[in-house]
Amino acid sequence: MHQHNKTKSYYKNPRATMLKYIPENIKTCLEVGCADGNFSLLVQEKFNAECWGVEILKDAADVASQKLHKVLNCDINDAMEQLPDNYFDCIVFNDVIEHLLDPYKVLEDIKIKLKKDGIIIASIPNVRFWNNIKALFFAGEWNYKDSGILDWTHLRFFTYKSIIKMFEKTGYKIINIEGLRPTKSFSFCISNFLMFGKLSNARYHQFACVAKQATEKI
Repeated sequence: MHQHNKTKSYYKNPRATMLKYIPENIKTCLEVGCADGNFSLLVQEKFNAECWGVEILKDAADVASQKLHKVLNCDINDAMEQLPDNYFDCIVFNDVIEHLLDPYKVLEDIKIKLKKDGIIIASIPNVRFWNNIKALFFAGEWNYKDSGILDWTHLRFFTYKSIIKMFEKTGYKIINIEGLRPTKSFSFCISNFLMFGKLSNARYHQFACVAKQATEKI
């Protein structure tokens, strides 16, 4: 996972919109890139679950360790040997997969840490978002920023289709995928209409995904 310098508020975002994807019967949860631990703390309090975190930045990991059952201060690849096999009902990647050098390897390696009916929950930015399309095709711009879809620390970029392909290639099956933070742009509505709906997936800033091992019946 790429190490980077961000404002303190970046690590405090609880991403509460992702809470609805957590199963009601969850007992154990692992959050990769847990930052200050605020999302996992919500899970812990709402579901009375045992919550673990992995966080590469020491300051954030120290804060998270005061809230969660266990926090590993290291890269997710280095954390694999320290995580118990067949243990977690749910593994969460909130805006993390795009920061990984090789997300395919991480998804494959972490599969053994899930219980047989465990799930992966992830929020992933949509590089095909309408604002990006406008900037690239109409203004010829691709400007990296301190946060957002073109965050300068993002190492990978995804669309709706490539998200599904990534999970399928790594041995998962998508149970649910939903768009988050839709644009309200009038120009998008007109353009999508003129394109006979082919821009529909460009409406969303990011996608929330729920996946489980493809070998298990859904």
